[in-house]
Amino acid sequence: MSDTVHIVLDETAMIAASRGNILASRLIHRAHTESGWHLYAPMCALVEADRARPGTAEHLAALPGLTALDLDLPAALAVAREATWAAAHTRHAAEPTPERPDGAFIATATPDRWTGQPVRVLDVNP
Repeated sequence: MSDTVHIVLDETAMIAASRGNILASRLIHRAHTESGWHLYAPMCALVEADRARPGTAEHLAALPGLTALDLDLPAALAVAREATWAAAHTRHAAEPTPERPDGAFIATATPDRWTGQPVRVLDVNP
């Protein structure tokens, strides 16, 4: 097992971060300052977060240590099969890849929404 940590923010964690949530802020800080910590923002989740709380996308996009994930063809195909784009893109981003063989945790303020999904969840609620 690696010391590398990969975390994908869903739109609820993005909104929580924009509101000053301490746990979400700590994730952002670690991704910026600690080697081996990687934080991702899937574009579809970023759009939903900004719709719910205008200004969130601009704020998060400006943060060092946060990697925005484009809606590439594999992600678009995953999104096309689901009801909500944000959740589908987030789940797709958390799946194992050659760069992230163990996949990624999904940081969320609504952990129940991921029940029954094949993902690891990190609850950002204080």
